[in-house]
Amino acid sequence: MPRITTRNARFQQWRALLDNRKKRNRQGEFLVQGVRPISLVVAAGWPIRALVHTEERRLSAWAQNVLDEVSAPRFAMADDLLAELGEKATEIPELVAVAALPEDDLSRIPVSSGFCGVVFDRPTSPGNIGTLVRSADAFGADGVIVTGHSADAYDPKAVRASTGSLFGIPVVRVPSHREVMEWVHRQRGAGTPIQVTGSDEQGTVEPAVADLSEPVLLVVGNETVGLSAAWREVCDTMMRIPMAGTASSLNAASAATVVLYEMVRQRGGPPAQTGATQMVAP
Repeated sequence: MPRITTRNARFQQWRALLDNRKKRNRQGEFLVQGVRPISLVVAAGWPIRALVHTEERRLSAWAQNVLDEVSAPRFAMADDLLAELGEKATEIPELVAVAALPEDDLSRIPVSSGFCGVVFDRPTSPGNIGTLVRSADAFGADGVIVTGHSADAYDPKAVRASTGSLFGIPVVRVPSHREVMEWVHRQRGAGTPIQVTGSDEQGTVEPAVADLSEPVLLVVGNETVGLSAAWREVCDTMMRIPMAGTASSLNAASAATVVLYEMVRQRGGPPAQTGATQMVAP
């Protein structure tokens, strides 16, 4: 088994995945940290390129089970280096996974008569992406689309914030609204009447009044400036969430959560899978 005790080329390659989006895309891989995300990426059958574990401590039963279950190259690493890959200030992880990036292909998102998808337009915070993905997964959405110049859904902060939901529903990155609307038009042509519904403080319809019982694509805008003019133009409906107090707007992921909850309510209750994440391999 290979051992890594110095900052060699392989370590530097993995270390770059923490904060360099271009290298993640070029290498086609990203890091998965934490017990729950690693457990879920394994359960989803996601392609794993490598498993990196401590060489200095005895592995827990959980870590040993992961190593036994996954057929991937293993690397034993010194704890000071593993701490960098784990990004935890007070705790050195015993295991970090290197996973393959999925294709950014909208065909990964399943479409049916009960379709619900979420678009996050130009998000600047990877943590907000992960939080939105977590809510979308919890309320039974079929997929999340991240558009425009944005933070990366495979940034470690986004992966951690999703608490493993990134491996439960498809998350697809696309350059702009154009690719999404071309996909929507194809779905409409195939018989699924997807309505594109934006959420914005300038909207005119409240979620409780909007019809969210039919196939819907919810569009949430940038945390600072909201939806782009291009998205406003193509939305069939613009919703606003009524608020009291001094707040002028909600966090983008929070706004999506409110609308997703209302969608579930209108459709008769929570999604069928409760208490567990539905697994969808890339």
